[in-house]
Amino acid sequence: MSQLIDSFQRKVDYLRLSVTDRCDFRCVYCMSEDPTFLPKSHVLSLEELSWIAQAFTELGVKKIRLTGGEPLVRSDCDKLVKLLRKLPQLEELSMTTNGSRLSKLAQPLFDNGLSRLNISLDTLNPDVFAQLTRNGKLERVIAGIDAAIAAGFRNIKINAVILRGRNDHEVLDLVEFCRQRQLDIAFIEEMPIGLMDDRHRHRHCSSDEVRNIIETRYPLIASSKRTGGPSRYVKMADSTIRIGFISPHSNDFCHECNRVRVTVEGQLLLCLGNENAIDLKSIVRQFPADIERLKQAITDGMQYKPQSHHFNLNAAPQILRFMNATGG
Repeated sequence: MSQLIDSFQRKVDYLRLSVTDRCDFRCVYCMSEDPTFLPKSHVLSLEELSWIAQAFTELGVKKIRLTGGEPLVRSDCDKLVKLLRKLPQLEELSMTTNGSRLSKLAQPLFDNGLSRLNISLDTLNPDVFAQLTRNGKLERVIAGIDAAIAAGFRNIKINAVILRGRNDHEVLDLVEFCRQRQLDIAFIEEMPIGLMDDRHRHRHCSSDEVRNIIETRYPLIASSKRTGGPSRYVKMADSTIRIGFISPHSNDFCHECNRVRVTVEGQLLLCLGNENAIDLKSIVRQFPADIERLKQAITDGMQYKPQSHHFNLNAAPQILRFMNATGG
């Protein structure tokens, strides 16, 4: 089988595929308060998303994660899951979601073959939740998490972005929440993408700081667990759950990067911290039946995957697109 190898001899076998730039939240680290969304004609159709996914799996990609924006605001997302599950080379199909629509959709997603869920949850305080998401309802997300558990999902992971002075006092509360429900959790350093000011820079909370907070209650033990993503995991002696740290600033993982992203506009992004992109949508629409041409463009694009990102909290951000336009 073909393989995607970049110029630094890293094998790419993991695709993050964005299905929408829209979201029902306006999280402060993800998008502006009054975002502008893509017109429908710019957005890849269900068939185009599936065609791109097929090309990647024929090139050796084994894992696809559906992202947004919020993927579940797209009404046909469960149908896409069913289509992708038919790809013979695909070993794992997962999704990152804010959880707000899982009460209704967790069961059909599970029944259609979705393997795993990552659910964003940064706080357990309804007022703080409303501030961080600008309009979200915490109780809907909690209900969605419980619905996913009831639907049969295993290995659910909670994603939490910790911001100094906003929710850093809730680190232990989030750990306790996950211990009670047997959920893994990953603490993520905020990435300097989109517009930033001094207030944003001062709210950065490192993985080491979060780890030190946890260790005031629970000594942490190294874990060999890996999920194909960037998390470094640890565990606690009295629990089966794992705690992950995603540290793009303090402990970058570029040397073992195995992933690329495709935006819902059909741009192949070779690195989250770089503007290099390959326009796959134009190929799909000009040559809709030519998968070999599409695969060649993807293969050729690997030479533009950089060795590393260069995030710098003390400098103006190089990446001005927001995370909702990128795919998480």
